[in-house]
Amino acid sequence: MSLFRKLAVLGAAAEFARRYARKNPEKARELTEKAARFADQQTKGKYHGQIESARNKIADAGGFGGQGHGPNQPGPEHRS
Repeated sequence: MSLFRKLAVLGAAAEFARRYARKNPEKARELTEKAARFADQQTKGKYHGQIESARNKIADAGGFGGQGHGPNQPGPEHRS
């Protein structure tokens, strides 16, 4: 598969994910947080800051950044 074709497939997948997140913000937030917890566990916290940063960016882009912040998940006022 050529590089251009791979990029096209990734672009289509990203667009599908964006549409899903817009239609199902609560489920998208839940899946994002679950994926972040999984990645953090698998790396034993070594990349916690980077994982949280990515989770926050995804939440902001998906429009569900202000929902469901638990004790280990800072709200927007604590983000850098």
